[in-house]
Amino acid sequence: MSLVSGGQNVQILSTITFSVLAKERFAIIGRSGSGKSTLLGLLAGLDAPSSGEIYINGVDLGKLNEEELASFRLKNIGYVFQSYHLIPTLTAVENIALPLELCGNTEAFGYAHELLADVGLISRAHHYPIQLSGGEQQRVALARAFANRPSILLADEPTGNLDTSSSHQVIDLLLRFNDEYGTTLVIVTHDTALSSLANHILTLDDGHMVTDDQGAR
Repeated sequence: MSLVSGGQNVQILSTITFSVLAKERFAIIGRSGSGKSTLLGLLAGLDAPSSGEIYINGVDLGKLNEEELASFRLKNIGYVFQSYHLIPTLTAVENIALPLELCGNTEAFGYAHELLADVGLISRAHHYPIQLSGGEQQRVALARAFANRPSILLADEPTGNLDTSSSHQVIDLLLRFNDEYGTTLVIVTHDTALSSLANHILTLDDGHMVTDDQGAR
């Protein structure tokens, strides 16, 4: 993938080919600036590659228009950002209920409360993001990403801004989604405690894939 910067064509990712199996835990690691977050954005359909193809659940993302991509993401992909990206004017439960409402779920708030209970935050249901700690915000973000039971959960440095205790809570939740619901996990991380639990570890360096290793079993 390349983009134009300062009138020049800048290559960000090149010669990357890999596949992720259903229900797998897949980690993407590498130094800062190696293209990890860009690759995750491509997998989510948030960016379009300048060349190559991306297939998810048999669907060629390059053949979908913006409206179709948004619908595909809503139904198939959960995305967790390092900086949480909760809507500041919505409470915790409202943030989680939003994707459910977009899918026409008439029981959105009831299910959102159940998800908050699942991540241990039912007592914080009516708090706004600014009233929550970083670890609490990330757990709300995880519940929101999982609200529509996506088959794939993409997470960009989900423990990057958290203390050790909060990191362990988030890791436990990710593994639970994978174990109990068969959710495929694709995670960009510098956290060795998290990457060591992956079935595959893809290493990037300066936009190139340098290794695709078997991880934990």
